Amino acid sequence: MSAQLPFPNERVAIVSITKHGIALAGRVVAAIPGARLFAPEKFRAEAEAAAPGAAACYTGKTGDQIPALFAGFDGIVAIVSLGAVVRLIAPHLKAKEQDPGIVVLDEGARYAIPMLSGHLGGANALAGVLAAALGAQPVLTTASDARETLAVDLLGRELGWTFDASHDEIVRASAAVVNDEPVALVQEAGSVDWWTRHANGRSGPLPANLKRFARLEDVDPEKFGAVLWISRRDLPAGWAERLKGRRVIYRPPQEAA
Repeated sequence: MSAQLPFPNERVAIVSITKHGIALAGRVVAAIPGARLFAPEKFRAEAEAAAPGAAACYTGKTGDQIPALFAGFDGIVAIVSLGAVVRLIAPHLKAKEQDPGIVVLDEGARYAIPMLSGHLGGANALAGVLAAALGAQPVLTTASDARETLAVDLLGRELGWTFDASHDEIVRASAAVVNDEPVALVQEAGSVDWWTRHANGRSGPLPANLKRFARLEDVDPEKFGAVLWISRRDLPAGWAERLKGRRVIYRPPQEAA
């Protein structure tokens, strides 16, 4: 698995509330230079020893730190039990487009579990980085990653592509991909070398339910559960209605002159 963080290292926080967890947190900070370690004040000496210059200690409850962590960081590594993290963050969840990516790491560094915002929030990528650095097993439960098929909301992300789609269109297209419905993949622009680096890397062939096209006008939308259109041009006249509810448009950046 190859992985690249979708946000700067400085936007990663590591939270640990035990002595041994803080020691592991030091290894995480070393693997992600610029990340910050948050630990209870009673473990200040251990935290500063584990992550010199990168430790921040707090008094009071860990749960009271969650709003500031959500506001200040895009990725959170919690060296805390999975159940405890669920209870800590539950009151603060908003939407997958807004919540940070959260990965739970056990104290033995055996498992890196993306528990929130695996795709858009970058938790799967963060788990991949931790797995590579610590020798942990990433536990990916998102359907597209478990089956190593296309992740609709990550297509081209590593290449700087953006996408235009509603929440419902993303959900519909994602369901079409993972449920093996016919999906049209139309690429008119951007690098064609995206599959092997897609979503932490893919080693197999492109899924059989994806049919590739070179031009949107060659597609009959009625024959496909979703249409993924990679292009820099505007939709041709009449196509907005034909693709309504079933399209995701990807915009590769303009190539340098």
